[in-house]
This record gives sequence, C-alpha cells and structure tokens, in this order.
Amino acid sequence: MMRPIFNINQNVSWHYFSKNINAVHILEQNLHKIDWDYFSSNKNAVDLLENNFNKIDWIDLADNPNAIHLLENFLRKNPNGKYSKKIKNIKKNFDDEDWYEFWESLSGNPNAINILEQNIDRIDWHILSLNPNAIHLLEKNIDKVDWDLLSQNPNAISILEKNLDEIEWVALSENPNA
Repeated sequence: MMRPIFNINQNVSWHYFSKNINAVHILEQNLHKIDWDYFSSNKNAVDLLENNFNKIDWIDLADNPNAIHLLENFLRKNPNGKYSKKIKNIKKNFDDEDWYEFWESLSGNPNAINILEQNIDRIDWHILSLNPNAIHLLEKNIDKVDWDLLSQNPNAISILEKNLDEIEWVALSENPNA
C-alpha cells in the first residue's frame, strides 16, 4: 500500500510505477497509464495480466515468479517455443532474438524449474547458474555452469565446496551463505 504522503500526481513515473508491487490497486484504476512491459514482471499483477492477455510482454513475464501458469499455457499453445514466428493473442510476433531473451529470463525465474527441466536445450546456463532453485540441474550439467555467477548463488555452496578450483573468489565474497 502506498503511503498517503505519496499521493499520485503529475510527477509519478508510470513506467516505474507499473513495476511497483504495492501499486497494483492504483494501476487497476489507471489502465491507460500502465507500462505493460514493466507491469508484466510485477509479481502482484498476475490477476490483471490474465484479464489483459494481449498486453503481456512475455519476455518480462518470464521473470515473474507468480506467473508460471500463464507461462506454461503460453508454451503449451506454442510447443515449438524456439522458432515459431506467429503466436495468437500477443502484442507482437516473436523472432529468434525474442525467444532467446524469453528463455534467458525464464532461466533466472526460481519458480520455472519444472518448465526448464522439460526444455533443457533452451536453458541459458549462464543465467541459470544464479537461480537458487536450480541446484539439481546445475549438478547434473556441471560442464555448463558459469562459475562466476554460481559463486554468487546462495544455494550453490555444496557444488562450490566440491569444486574449489573453479570458484570465482570475488563473486563468492558477495554470496551471503559463503
């Protein structure tokens, strides 16, 4: 909930406000001001996104940990996932670069592990190395790990302990569990 001192006025950046998880109730009353790209990543906006399906930015939604059911439905309707050029009811057609960015974003989503397990060939291993819920995938694919990012992953300590020679020590210094 926004504090009363911050009443909405002409100085509000609706672009960034659309990402504010505590502003969804205000944004619902100002649909015409929403930046749908940013709003798609807002974890508290899923209900409103469901009702505005054609405005979703799927690349930003791929980051949204509360939108897994929407992402699963999107991929079910587009089983080729990587190469399909035309997807109904989205605001733009995906090209190969868009698919790359989609899978990159999804690889960082801690709640997307089931989707990623079913699409191993599409995982961005660099980004997945930071995903705290992907440890079992990283252990099975140790040759694909980005050691710099894995060294920052708070849930990767067991992997790092077994691979001391691979640790990026500066990155490990940022790891709260090290």
